[in-house]
Amino acid sequence: MIASAFIAFLHHLAAFTLVGCVVYESIAYHQRMTAAEARRIQRADLIYGISAGALLVVGLLRVFYFEKGLAFYGYSPFFWVKMAAFLAVGLLSIDPTLRYIRWNKTTPQGEAPVISDGEFMRTRLILRLELIGLVVIMLSAAFMARGIGM
Repeated sequence: MIASAFIAFLHHLAAFTLVGCVVYESIAYHQRMTAAEARRIQRADLIYGISAGALLVVGLLRVFYFEKGLAFYGYSPFFWVKMAAFLAVGLLSIDPTLRYIRWNKTTPQGEAPVISDGEFMRTRLILRLELIGLVVIMLSAAFMARGIGM
C-alpha cells in the first residue's frame, strides 16, 4: 500500500513538473529574448525532458506492478488515447528542444538567440499543441482510472 502510494506520488510529481515546464516555456518564449531568458528556457526544457522520462518509467511501473494492472489498462480505450497523446506531445517537443540546443552556440557568450518570424510562429504553435495534448492526457487519465469506456 505504501509503495503504491509512493509510486503514485512520483507519477504525479513528474506529471506536474512536466506541465509546469511546458507552461513556462509557452509563457517565456518570445522573439526578442535575452541570453538569460533563453538559458532559463533551455533549463526548463531539460527538466521537461527528465520529467517526461520519469513519467514514462513510473507510469509503466504503475501499469505493470501497481494499481489495477495491465489487464485493466490494456482494455481501456482511454489508456490508449493517453498513450497516443503522450507520444504525440513527445514528438512535438523534439522541434523546440532541437531549437533550444542550437542556442548553445550563442547563449554561453551572453548573446541572445536570433529568432526569425517563421521560427517564432512555428515554436509558439508547437508549444500550444503540446499544452492541448497535455489536456487530452489529463482528461484521458481521469476517464481511464474510472473504467469509462470499458
